[in-house]
Amino acid sequence: MKTQEQETFVFALGGLGEVGKNMYAIMHEEEIIVIDAGVMFPEDSLLGIDYVLADYTFLKQNEDKIKALFITHGHEDHIGGIPYVLNHLNIPVIYAPKVASELIKNKLEDKGVAYKNIVIIDEDMKPQFKHFKIEFFRTTHSIPDSFGISVMTPNGRVVTTGDFKFDLTPIGPMANLGKMARIGEDGVKLLMSDSTNALVPGFSTSESDVDEALSDIIRNCKGRIILATFASNIYRVIHIIETCRKNNRKVATFGRSMINSIEIAKSCGLIKDKSIFITSDEANKSKPENVCLLCTGSQGEPLAALSRIANGVDSNITLMPDDTVIFSSSPIPGNAMSINRVINKLYLKGAKVYTTSSEADIHTSGHAKQDELKLLLRLMKPEYFMPVHGEYRMLKAHADLAHECGIDEDHTFILKNGVMLALSKNGVKVSKSIPINDVYVDGKRIGDIGSSVIKDRKIMSTDGVLVVILNIDTNKHRLVLDPNVTTRGFVVVNENQELISSIQSKVKTIAISELKKHSFSLTDLKNRIILELNSYIIETTGRRPIIMPMILEVKEDIKKNNENQQIEKNTY
Repeated sequence: MKTQEQETFVFALGGLGEVGKNMYAIMHEEEIIVIDAGVMFPEDSLLGIDYVLADYTFLKQNEDKIKALFITHGHEDHIGGIPYVLNHLNIPVIYAPKVASELIKNKLEDKGVAYKNIVIIDEDMKPQFKHFKIEFFRTTHSIPDSFGISVMTPNGRVVTTGDFKFDLTPIGPMANLGKMARIGEDGVKLLMSDSTNALVPGFSTSESDVDEALSDIIRNCKGRIILATFASNIYRVIHIIETCRKNNRKVATFGRSMINSIEIAKSCGLIKDKSIFITSDEANKSKPENVCLLCTGSQGEPLAALSRIANGVDSNITLMPDDTVIFSSSPIPGNAMSINRVINKLYLKGAKVYTTSSEADIHTSGHAKQDELKLLLRLMKPEYFMPVHGEYRMLKAHADLAHECGIDEDHTFILKNGVMLALSKNGVKVSKSIPINDVYVDGKRIGDIGSSVIKDRKIMSTDGVLVVILNIDTNKHRLVLDPNVTTRGFVVVNENQELISSIQSKVKTIAISELKKHSFSLTDLKNRIILELNSYIIETTGRRPIIMPMILEVKEDIKKNNENQQIEKNTY
């Protein structure tokens, strides 16, 4: 038992087998540190769900062990879950980069969560606990202030990269390659590395090359520019603003997330010339060649600024035939159709459209491709390797790259969320597992939306709902009125009277049969209606609507009063 207590455990609560909701933990005896707390945006099948969170049940059960939450950078898949986590967990302190800390504060304010203990990190900080010594190394990503984290444990060093790429001509500060190499020389027991682009060969395009392409378009454009990009890609946003300044264009911003990102960039000193910004009214009054509209909606989101403009429903901006629209982004998987719909509408209205796949390379990923992943593996020289942040195929491809770089196959671990790695003086091995389930956010409801609810929503979205209303005198065990049947999303009642009548007749027969029983119960009646109607409707229509019996208990004297009132009304 003593040996077990001295092992260090490393595990993911989210981020394995998926892109999003990154949340990792390192535990040694009575201490736990958590790294990132992100969200994942729901797939189309998760009807009505706003976000998917990592499962923090284990952390709740071991709340007294939690020492800190460390944040690698400020993207939603790494910080989006923090307001929800803080509502359920006591996190003594959050260590976060400056930009991420400002984004976190905004989120907490929006959600009404009071939390003050956020410590801004830099490369010189070295937080220390009883069992853990932490240091940070700067990385390059599409958002400023991105860091990898090194954790020295009693059983060796654990390194997590966060999201990163290698860019030798970045817009912001260079990644600290020297510190990465030094950490590698000191010895890395276990490396956890971003796998998002592990299937993509080569080396990613430099942000400087993208900015040069964007500059050429902006410089040569004669009319108004509408530019859509990820609001979280703050370096890209900063460059666009600077290029507009050099080309005598004022910038008007649209979309809440874009406005928030620019405000944070201003507060962090990343944007110094605030006079370049104008309102939508000022943009409409200015010459088109002197205006750039910077907006959200690069993924074709229906409610985002660019979609509203393309649909002609934006209250501030009307598309002009000479407008140039630039998509400085690449499609997130699953969004291609939405983006194409927006592009088609823009073309129909006479706009010229640039995408990264057409006339210029105007976007690059913030995630390392295969050659960059190999470079990191060579710098860190880990003894053991665990790919993270990616679907299974990405994790597998990343593990294969590690094998190419000299890491033994039995020293690589492609795991699922909840599976623990145990680090000891003798090595690293797969240990116990903890149960992990996705946590759904549905409006203000968190975690109590089970699979049965999602299943019902899917049925309602495809087969609809059928409601059966029965008025029953439970004292005399008799139907007071004939059953009433109504539907939503199943069939149109007026056009299917024969079907509705047959359902009503069947329900009446079932009800009379059940009411004759000495052991009559409302529960038995409901269950029989559901069971027999379900079989009948499937056989008749081939569909499976949700059947909802609603039974109203009516007393006989109440019925007589209603009849008397009706007689009085008819007398007048």
